[in-house]
Amino acid sequence: MLTKKQLQLLDFINTRMQRDGVPPSFDEMKEALDLRSKSGIHRLITALEERGFIRRLAHRARAIEIIKLPESLGGAPSAPTSAQASGFRPRVIDGDRPDAPPPAGALDVEAISAITLPIMGKIAAGVPIEAVADGATNVAVPGSMLSGRGNHYALEVKGESMIEAGINHGDIVVIRETSQAKDGDIVVAMVEGYETTLKRYKRQGDMIALEAANPAFETRVLPADMVEVQGKLVGLIRSY
Repeated sequence: MLTKKQLQLLDFINTRMQRDGVPPSFDEMKEALDLRSKSGIHRLITALEERGFIRRLAHRARAIEIIKLPESLGGAPSAPTSAQASGFRPRVIDGDRPDAPPPAGALDVEAISAITLPIMGKIAAGVPIEAVADGATNVAVPGSMLSGRGNHYALEVKGESMIEAGINHGDIVVIRETSQAKDGDIVVAMVEGYETTLKRYKRQGDMIALEAANPAFETRVLPADMVEVQGKLVGLIRSY
């Protein structure tokens, strides 16, 4: 699964190679995707290479080879996994809570039952990284941990910027999908359309502060249009 920016870049590279026979320069890629720096292009190129869509050829300038394309760009469909073949789609689940509390004395099944959520990849609690959305692993989550209405998913934490909030490297965080956040919420935030991080959210006029919970990490203050809230932390799972 590719992010929107990864797909846009792969499409641009493929179109230019079909037209000119050579890939575009990093400056051309940056302009085409409306990014502020070439470092973002480097990250996207690395992500595409890691996912097997392109290959960079050593010792040659601007040498990129397209290995495959996703179906949305005309590539061949990939072989279904055993889970897909059986009709199972481990994406997200609806975590609605009941509108009314159970009657007094009734057994709260939701509180004791476990619900399977997909671990959609890794999330940076440190310097923002690309969250890898592959849904390859699942985790059992108590039903009582799911908060509010909407879809939920899990992410593995990478980094130590949120340790004073009790979130450690290797923890699994449970996220409720939402685009809304209040000051003080710990959120999954996408920065500039391609970097994703787990931070405490604070609004400062037309700016958004993404605060770490570790004095070794600086608060990032960014224009509001560069930050997209993608979910809110509702739970945490730790293995010992």
